[in-house]
Amino acid sequence: MSRAFVKEGDGALDPLPDLPLSPHPNYVTPRGLAALQARLLALQTQLQSLKARADRLDKLPEAAAERDIRFVEARLRSAIVIDPAVLPLDEVAFGLAVTVADPSGAETTYEITGEDEADARLNRIAPHSPLARALLGAEPGDEVIWRRPSGPVTLEILSIAHADPTA
Repeated sequence: MSRAFVKEGDGALDPLPDLPLSPHPNYVTPRGLAALQARLLALQTQLQSLKARADRLDKLPEAAAERDIRFVEARLRSAIVIDPAVLPLDEVAFGLAVTVADPSGAETTYEITGEDEADARLNRIAPHSPLARALLGAEPGDEVIWRRPSGPVTLEILSIAHADPTA
């Protein structure tokens, strides 16, 4: 094989490409900001551990940790903190919990949170999601249409509350 096709390097790994950042404003609750700060600290600790390894032949874990640190730092720099505790409960807004009823009468409570905090298992939804867009600005007693891929669903706004900041 010709030497022209062999890449020789110093053993260092090129930085991994950055993770894509959302084009949406980075609204966060105080809980979401604390979670991002804790995530950054954990990643920095992980990177220190990786660099302290006796056997550092595989540098990919270090490069991945460095990439993740860059991503979280960018999310922290762009964070727009909104404290839902000071918001009135007259209409659905970022950071608030809203209880809705579907046509069968089943009640569900959703919390509109930042992208990094969104978690479908906990009914935390990002503000630009189709459900959040349908709910934002609605008042108790209003009906909204949630346009889902499987078809639209009408939801009745039952109540609006401050979300538990410790949950």
